[in-house]
Amino acid sequence: MDNARFVDQLQRGGEALGLSLGEGVAPGLQRLMAELLKWNAKVNLTAITAPEEVLEKHFLDSLAVLPEVEGAASLLDLGAGAGFPGLPLKLARPALAVTLVDAVGKKVGFLKAAIAALGLKEARGLHLRAEGDPEREGIPRAELLIARAFMDLPDWLALAPAYVRPGGRVVAMLGKAQPESELAARASERGLRVVSSRQYRLPFSGAERQVAVFSQA
Repeated sequence: MDNARFVDQLQRGGEALGLSLGEGVAPGLQRLMAELLKWNAKVNLTAITAPEEVLEKHFLDSLAVLPEVEGAASLLDLGAGAGFPGLPLKLARPALAVTLVDAVGKKVGFLKAAIAALGLKEARGLHLRAEGDPEREGIPRAELLIARAFMDLPDWLALAPAYVRPGGRVVAMLGKAQPESELAARASERGLRVVSSRQYRLPFSGAERQVAVFSQA
C-alpha cells in the first residue's frame, strides 16, 4: 500500500466512523504499520498482516473509540498485545498519557520498540500480568481503562475496577453487539453501571463492533 492510498483509506475510513483526525496521525500510523510488519516477519504479533486489513481492523478499529476516550488524561490498555487500541489512540491524542500492559514478553518488546520509533512521550509498555492487585503488580491506575477482545465481558468487569482511579471509567471493546439489558445485568453483578454503549461497523469490511463504557454504580 503506497502512501497516497494509505492516507486516502484512513481519511475515508475515519469519515465513515465520524472521526476527526489531525494531520500528524497518518504519518505516525504509517510508521507504526512498518514497525508492526517488520517485527511480525520474525515474531508472531498478529495474524492480520495485509496492510489494508491492518489499517481497518487494527488502526481504524482502535480509533473508532475516540469519542469514548475524549476528555481523559490517562489511559491504561490491559492485554495490549501489539498495541491496540492504545498506540493509535496515543497518536490521535498526543496529550493522552498511555500505559500498555501485556503478559507476553515479545509483545511488550515490540511495544517498547514502537514507542521509541514513534518518539512518543508519556507512553510506556509494561511486561506484567494483571490479576486484580495493581499495587503488587506495579500497574498504575488510570482515569480510563480499556481492552479490546482481552477476555469475556463478565471476567473483564470483575477485573477492571481495581485499575481505575476514583471517578474513572472502564471501556470494553466488543465484537458482536450485546443487548443493553445484558450489559446492564453484567455491570450490576460487579457494582457497576452502564454509562453508554454504541454499535458501529468497520468502514470497509462491515464487521460489527460495539463499545460499552462502565463506571462505579
